[in-house]
Amino acid sequence: MMADEASLAQMMTAAQNGDAAMYRALLAEVQLWLERYYRRRVPPSQLDDLVQDVLLAVHKKRATWDNRRAFYPWLAAIARYRWVDHLRKVYRSAEDELGDHDVAEDSEEEAVMARMSLERLFVHLPDKQAKAIELVKIEGLSIAEASQRTGQSESLVKVNIHRGLKKLSALVEKAE
Repeated sequence: MMADEASLAQMMTAAQNGDAAMYRALLAEVQLWLERYYRRRVPPSQLDDLVQDVLLAVHKKRATWDNRRAFYPWLAAIARYRWVDHLRKVYRSAEDELGDHDVAEDSEEEAVMARMSLERLFVHLPDKQAKAIELVKIEGLSIAEASQRTGQSESLVKVNIHRGLKKLSALVEKAE
C-alpha cells in the first residue's frame, strides 16, 4: 500500500530538514508510485531507467517543493515532464536508426514514420482496442473479418474501435 498525501508531505519535510532515513522512505514510496504511473505509459524494458531518471530529478529538485502545497501534484509534474523528455529521446533514437540514407523520392519513408508514430500511440491503448483499429482502419478489413481474426464479437470490435479512436484523439489533442 502506498503512502497517502499527508504522509508523503511529512516525509518530504523531514527529508528537507536533513532526515536521511525519512528521505530513503520517501524515495521508496515515490519509486512505487512512479512504477505504477509509468507501467502503462512505457514498455517494460524502459520502465526502470525512466523511474531512476525521475528519482534523480526529485533528488535534484527536492528543495523546490513547498510544504504549503500538495506533494503528489509536484511529483506528478516532474514525472510528466520526464516522460515527455523520454518520449522525445525514444523518438529521436528511432529516427536516427533509420538514418539519413539517400532514398528515392518514391520511398515509403513517410509511411514508416507514420507507422512509428502509430506504434507509439498504440502503447497507450488496451491491446484489443489497438488490434481492432489496426485491422479495420489500417489494414482495411471489414468488421466481420476483424471479428473472426480477433475472436471478438462484431459489436465489440466496433466498440473497441470507437473507444480506441476516442482515446487516441484525446492523446493527440493533449500533445498539441
